[in-house]
Amino acid sequence: MEVIGVLLAAGQGRRFDATLRRLKLIETCSAGPAAGEPLALAAAQALRAALGTVVAVVRSDRDPKQRRLHELLAAAGCTLVAYPADGAGGMGASIACAVASRPEAGGWIIALADMPAIRPATIVAVRAAIAQGAACAAPYFQGRRGHPVGFGAACGPELAALHGDAGARAVLERHRPLRIDVDDPGILQDVDLPADL
Repeated sequence: MEVIGVLLAAGQGRRFDATLRRLKLIETCSAGPAAGEPLALAAAQALRAALGTVVAVVRSDRDPKQRRLHELLAAAGCTLVAYPADGAGGMGASIACAVASRPEAGGWIIALADMPAIRPATIVAVRAAIAQGAACAAPYFQGRRGHPVGFGAACGPELAALHGDAGARAVLERHRPLRIDVDDPGILQDVDLPADL
């Protein structure tokens, strides 16, 4: 059964710009392997290269910046899934939306759209662990756990019931992830502030 990529792209990025005039996920990387590309596009392309099928959780496209994000992700081959309309669900609700949209999947690899430097080979390694029966799997670089995190089909009901800002933390506490050591510092590098670009 297919392992699906999940790209969480519904965050507003208040730490990046408290005024919300700028949408972090369409900002262009100025350095690194994704230099010259919008953050979310780089993250989506790595998932697509490794997995093929990617579901991206996005907000409403009523805002022009969100429309641009939708265009970029759709052009990259992602299937767009709407974040809860009330916007009060947090990262857990984003994960639940994606998993509920593809409940038949053999697993899900959950990635963040503000992490553009993860290598496709890392994602392939996480997918392989899930395909071989691990309930959860995560990459580690120099002893630190990073992203993306993979979940097997058995975790589907728990993921589909998530809500709030804790993401899948509770699921990871019940199913300790298989550790996959990788030579990929990108698993720890997210963009929170303009200087991080």
